[in-house]
Amino acid sequence: MLGLTVPRHRLGAVLAGFSLVAAGVAVQVTPAAAATPHRILFDNAHAETAGNADWIVSTSQPDPLGEDSSPSAETDWTGALSSWGVALQKTGDYSLKTATSALTYGGSSATDLSNFDTLVLPEPNTLFTTAEKTAIMTFVKNGGGLFMISDHTGADRNNDGEDAVEILNDLMANNSVDSTDPFGFSIDSLSISSDYPSAISDSSNPVLHGSFGSVTKSLIASGTTATLKPADNSAVKGLLYRTGYSGNTGAFFATSTFGSGRVAFWGDSSPIDDGTGQSGNTLYDGWNDSGATNAALALNATEWLAGGSGSGGGDDGGGSTCTSAQLLGNNGFESGSSTWSATSGVITNSGDESARTGSYYAWLAGYGSAHTDTLSQSVTVPAACTTATLSFYLHVDTAETSTSTAYDTLKVQVLNSSGTVLSTLATYSNLNAASGYTQRSFSLAGYAGQTVTLKFTGTEGSTLQTSFVIDDTALNVS
Repeated sequence: MLGLTVPRHRLGAVLAGFSLVAAGVAVQVTPAAAATPHRILFDNAHAETAGNADWIVSTSQPDPLGEDSSPSAETDWTGALSSWGVALQKTGDYSLKTATSALTYGGSSATDLSNFDTLVLPEPNTLFTTAEKTAIMTFVKNGGGLFMISDHTGADRNNDGEDAVEILNDLMANNSVDSTDPFGFSIDSLSISSDYPSAISDSSNPVLHGSFGSVTKSLIASGTTATLKPADNSAVKGLLYRTGYSGNTGAFFATSTFGSGRVAFWGDSSPIDDGTGQSGNTLYDGWNDSGATNAALALNATEWLAGGSGSGGGDDGGGSTCTSAQLLGNNGFESGSSTWSATSGVITNSGDESARTGSYYAWLAGYGSAHTDTLSQSVTVPAACTTATLSFYLHVDTAETSTSTAYDTLKVQVLNSSGTVLSTLATYSNLNAASGYTQRSFSLAGYAGQTVTLKFTGTEGSTLQTSFVIDDTALNVS
């Protein structure tokens, strides 16, 4: 109940042991893309070159410029995706890198996802780890672009029992950020031998009609499609369909949004294959197939995902428009530890305190002994948004009797990605004890275009408990 004055013992129904970022609520704000080239990361850490696959832009990794710093032809870089890479490089508007180790977000690696606008997953053939799935989904939610390229069911190139269909479906359906059909589609378990899927009629769509040309058809040379579920995500849209299909079935190329980010799906790797690669691979030139416009589709989609095209989808932090949204995931804690990071026992449904709404809440301190708790989450404030308001409901109860000394405190801070404190938004203490919840609000508009961390830290002295109870958080942008 509210108004607890005895030390908490955190027994019973408590969620404990979160291991993500126990240092703070992270608010990611992506730098404006207009100031720098669009940063694209191609994954090569999940068996993308197993068997005859050669899904790399260059053998020089992570930086393809190490193979040729000024490529003019696709053969200047070695890899079945070199045509794609060279075409982007020649514009002068893109910076390309290749990931060769586990994908991370918010770390110090040069290929950490926080350093990029778009991640390309070109037919991954090993499952993403739990940490990687959290990193990818958080990256997209915070404004990143995700390009998922599948292949047909059974294309298990490294014989580990997993193919791209299963791996990408697992990413969407089994992650700690949002597993409730976050993008509004699932990949079909099909092996379609051949087809030329046609584009829908939409003259304003930036993927079908972008700066790299107009798209009319694509290519299936043993591939699959997706089933769309607009009831789960109204932003999902099929752009090219298998012959004889339309609406929510048979989508060969689809786009969607998630949080502030953008997502694209392609049902086959053959369209991005330029037919050239490392010695010993048997490849197929779908990039230059005369019956399709695969190059324009790949390049326009890359531009859109990176925020370079004018309309549609989520804001990547560098776009010219702002979509009004609430950006915090699991903002009422009802999904337990999903999205949040916290020290042991912070997110709980214990009956010793009460949630403002629902059953779960965040409870920092309350032990009656020297103790520190933290709570954190990652989120992006798009650079184009002029309003960004952090709010949360706070209840404080205490056994302290002083009316003048703050023995126990709760700090709400903004940090950068290195952990340096940029601002302390507020400090609450045992002196703020009162019945019920009070809403607290702060502007974060000044951090648009940056990557920051919001950190709740509850610190308790050696005797007499003070509990800081938080519920119904929000970060509203417009």
